[in-house]
Amino acid sequence: MTSAPVPAYPVSVSARLDVPLSRWLWLVKWILAIPHYIVLFFLWIAFLVVSVIAFFAILFTERYPRPLFDFSVGVLRWSWRVSYYAYGALGTDRYPPFSLGPEPDYPARLDIAYPERLSRGLVLVKWWLLAIPHYLVICFFTGAPRGGYWGGGLIGILVLIAVVALAFTEKYPRDLFDLVIGLNRWVLRVAAYACLMTDAYPPFRLDMGGDEPPARGPAPV
Repeated sequence: MTSAPVPAYPVSVSARLDVPLSRWLWLVKWILAIPHYIVLFFLWIAFLVVSVIAFFAILFTERYPRPLFDFSVGVLRWSWRVSYYAYGALGTDRYPPFSLGPEPDYPARLDIAYPERLSRGLVLVKWWLLAIPHYLVICFFTGAPRGGYWGGGLIGILVLIAVVALAFTEKYPRDLFDLVIGLNRWVLRVAAYACLMTDAYPPFRLDMGGDEPPARGPAPV
């Protein structure tokens, strides 16, 4: 009997630190990313509409319609790539693709396991009541609502420190990178839970590093 690893959490967030990184490109990345910000503005409007539709679909059918789910994952995936390129991490100088797809060659990746069934009861409370403790935590991480979803709070401070180190040493401190990715991973897990894409409650755990934590045990196949 063979076995397959059990995912640590259905939301998979990974990142690879590109080396070398430009000392000064970060100064203009906010300009370079403007086309993405414009597209993402409209994608997030569509994302909110899709989430409302998904809410009622789950309430009546216990399912998140697969085409809508794939779109929602794509928006989170696109947002994570842009954040990773820009001021959510500054972990790569590779320009993000204009794509909702997985783009496995890009150094920032996100995937969410499709749930075959979702709880009708949880859909009523998880996005506001159950997620409140996590909202308090990630507000500290991101600076929201003052700093936006990414680019403020603790993450913004750490990325600023990374910028200073990069400017003087041409290196992104590895421990700092691992911490920044861990904080972003926490934010994205909560985002997926609050947006009704999983019933698995996000762990109160900082899983640092570019790779997802290892599986906790085998599952029979």
